Amino acid sequence: MKQAYQIVDHRDSRALAEFLSGEGSALAPLLTLIEDTELALDDLIATAGRATIEAVLVLSAQQIAGERHPGAAKGDIRRHGRQQGCVQLADRKLRVQRPRLRDKTKKEAAEVSIPAYEAMQTKGVGGRLLHILMRGVSTRNYKEVLPQMAETAGVSKSQVSREMQEASEQALKTLCARSFTDKDILIIYLDGLIFGGHHVLAALGVDAQGGKHVLGLAEGASENAVVVKGLLEDLVARGVKPGRRRLFVIDGSKALRSGIDAVYGTDNPVQRCRLHKVRNVVGYLPEHLSKQVSAAMKAAYRMEADAGVAQLEKQAQWLDKECPRAAASLREGLAEMFTVNRLGLPPSLRRCLGTTNVIESPNGTVRQTIGRVRRWQNGSMVLRWAASAFLAAEQRFKKIMGHKDLWMLKAYLDETNEKEKLESQRKAG
Repeated sequence: MKQAYQIVDHRDSRALAEFLSGEGSALAPLLTLIEDTELALDDLIATAGRATIEAVLVLSAQQIAGERHPGAAKGDIRRHGRQQGCVQLADRKLRVQRPRLRDKTKKEAAEVSIPAYEAMQTKGVGGRLLHILMRGVSTRNYKEVLPQMAETAGVSKSQVSREMQEASEQALKTLCARSFTDKDILIIYLDGLIFGGHHVLAALGVDAQGGKHVLGLAEGASENAVVVKGLLEDLVARGVKPGRRRLFVIDGSKALRSGIDAVYGTDNPVQRCRLHKVRNVVGYLPEHLSKQVSAAMKAAYRMEADAGVAQLEKQAQWLDKECPRAAASLREGLAEMFTVNRLGLPPSLRRCLGTTNVIESPNGTVRQTIGRVRRWQNGSMVLRWAASAFLAAEQRFKKIMGHKDLWMLKAYLDETNEKEKLESQRKAG
């Protein structure tokens, strides 16, 4: 088996076709694996090509009808020539010449199926097409990336579109049905994306071990309080319940803040994204001041909470004369810029918890993945594509930076929870 597999893996299709013409029995071990659907057909076709597929079909027919012998045909199952057929690959259909067998014991000679050919009919195309489209290929350009073979047939643009719609609908259902009751979600990141005028709000959670999870999506802007509340209430229904304190990291939207308060309570620590704040402030400044103010803000973020707030207040006072709007932007939500400092967390955690980069990174992947789509029919289509792209991105998630120190954040949140329970019991008693 090992020798046969190495031949399939390393010889080009022409050499393999010549080899199979005289030594096809060397592939007999592969036949059993294919018929049992244990061998991925695409791994085989990548280097072996059509010659291997047709050789395997001949071997499968041979196991039923026996080997060919000179003279008149014998046996109940007999060969009846060849005919065109198609085998279903992961991303296309491939035309092949397949043997025909008939059972001569029946009054009307009945066609006998070939096990390997039947097995090859069961391989679906939806998952592979979705994977290709998630790499940034529109349905109009699918031929540029689908593996090309001279007589490949059976995949039209409309079929790709149908496959994509079905697969993306399933991805959205999967995402919306996931339960997180078995996860201790400590951190929730909230951020928004825009596709062709359609807004999508995304939530990403981090568990106590540092693992990242796409929690949910909602159609609508992060500035819309109804959308924010609806998404958070959906998370509650799927296991991310109130009752334990969590750290929320947001971009500074007032609707996000009000939604968190309404659904999870006002006692959860909230960290505003520092990079968003720097961009907002610098956006009001002339070019000759932008680098100086940006550097001053980043330096202040590394200080202890009270000292950092005082330093940025001085910066805002200096900006009052030069650029009042920049000064106002700097002061807005200033205390929540230092939440992670105030919690006493180490620098290893402050870096990833002080910004929304943890969710903006997959957001960037999603934008790149489906950014080539130019015609969005409706919000439902946007959600389907976004769900597919997020789930694809989730497969490559790693633990957050500084995850080994997450026990410190968990200890703080757990301790605060315990104090609140004791206080509630004292008041009730």
